[in-house]
Amino acid sequence: MTAELIYGKELAATIRRELKQDAAALREQDILPHLTVVLVGDDPASRSYVRGKEKASAEIGISSDLIELPSSTTQTELLDLIQRLNLDAKVNGILVQLPLPAHIDEQAVINSIDPEKDVDGFHPANVGKMMLGEDTYYPCTPYGIIQMLKSKDVEIAGKTAVIVGRSNIVGKPIGQLLLNEHATVIHTHSRTPDLRHFTKQADILIVAVGREHMIKAEDIREGAIVIDVGVNRNAAGKLTGDVDFENTKEVASIITPVPGGVGPMTITMLMLNTIKAARRQAAAVV
Repeated sequence: MTAELIYGKELAATIRRELKQDAAALREQDILPHLTVVLVGDDPASRSYVRGKEKASAEIGISSDLIELPSSTTQTELLDLIQRLNLDAKVNGILVQLPLPAHIDEQAVINSIDPEKDVDGFHPANVGKMMLGEDTYYPCTPYGIIQMLKSKDVEIAGKTAVIVGRSNIVGKPIGQLLLNEHATVIHTHSRTPDLRHFTKQADILIVAVGREHMIKAEDIREGAIVIDVGVNRNAAGKLTGDVDFENTKEVASIITPVPGGVGPMTITMLMLNTIKAARRQAAAVV
């Protein structure tokens, strides 16, 4: 058995076509969805992500701008900027690209963003709504994973979902979103003793730890669905995941490749959240 692949790029393209229509419909109502991205410093990976967001915005019809700040920017200066953006009615979504320089408290910055403009879905108010199962802006990568599973008609309810990783960006929120879909969720991480004992129980296995090929074929049970969120660069400079893809694809029923799997969905969900923000803010004004 060779696993069926979920290519995030293909699903993202389908969703982006729908978002393009949504953006056009909003413009006909004189509503121009607008995303402001703030980049502090010159981290090459962050700059690459920002370019991807600018390209996606242009493709869909979302107005966007980039505010670039030097790495010497103080926390107070950054918070003052965010407050100005919070008060700017033309700005629907605010995204501060992480990571930030070490002297800036990332959580303080996230907390300062208006929850209605928090299109990353990281503000505690939005995290709380997610925990309660309320409609909100969901974190982009976890939300993209849910869409990927549904695109393959995966029945999530009643399944055992095992999460390897506990970050605030992926591990914790994907567990909650799966719980909201009525899965039985087991959270594990790098310090979990006998990790294989848990991963072998998974109907759905989500791996997001940032360790090359941490999960092997023998760590999963036959027929499991494997979502690999990890992006690592191996000794040859090639991008690879947290899962040993070549061997695991012979055991899993569905698996995501790296690259080309989860990654393309993250920016697409950001675009979805931005259009949702524009729609909600326009309705609030009326």
